[in-house]
Amino acid sequence: MTIQVGDKIPDITLTTMTAEGPAPVTSADLFGGKKVVLFAVPGAFTPTCSAKHLPGFVGNADAIKAKGVDTVACLSVNDPFVMGAWGKDQNVGSNVMMLADGAAAFNTAMGLDWDLSAKGLGVRSQRYVMVIDDGTVTHLAVEEAGAFDVSSAESVLSVL
Repeated sequence: MTIQVGDKIPDITLTTMTAEGPAPVTSADLFGGKKVVLFAVPGAFTPTCSAKHLPGFVGNADAIKAKGVDTVACLSVNDPFVMGAWGKDQNVGSNVMMLADGAAAFNTAMGLDWDLSAKGLGVRSQRYVMVIDDGTVTHLAVEEAGAFDVSSAESVLSVL
């Protein structure tokens, strides 16, 4: 079953790349006591993700944070090295936290995984955005397969 507005985020460990290398980040630490905008993409360095989705959040990070958001985070089913490299390629700096869900455990626990094995891509994340307040989902917008609209930075700004 897909996570819903009002549900608590599952306690899963994700990974982020730091100057010292990959570092674990528990969802409890990431979301507890904070307001977070989390957006997920099917894959790093993929066309829509690199041309529109991530750049939109990088460019709107200050406006999003001005609405009381502590962290803007990007999640993908990739390893932390790929997410770190993609973040550097996209010049995210401190605007967006890049999170790796390497085994799709987080997305699977939330019912937001997407099996693209038939296309040679394995299990991925659906494209979505959520607002999480102290570990509870307060907004969730999941795209239809192949679409990019409701999960954009501009869309989430309109609901904050």
